[in-house]
Amino acid sequence: EEIERLRAEPGEGEIAIGGATLAAEAAEAGLIDEYRVMVYPVLVGGGIPYFPRHERRVDLALVETRTFPSNVVHLRYRVA
Repeated sequence: EEIERLRAEPGEGEIAIGGATLAAEAAEAGLIDEYRVMVYPVLVGGGIPYFPRHERRVDLALVETRTFPSNVVHLRYRVA
């Protein structure tokens, strides 16, 4: 409800959602227009999956990529 209220306000702006649980709920409700993913050059196990297994398929279009000196890669996708 809060995201829909913020979207209805005049003007442009961004609403950032962090955290796997909240992001999964917003994705399931179809409220995400764009995904910004930071890929770190480290492999770890465990934790909460960012995308639940029951999540529907979402087609994405690549908008931007950036590689930082630390080898972190920023990927920006819009929902197609």
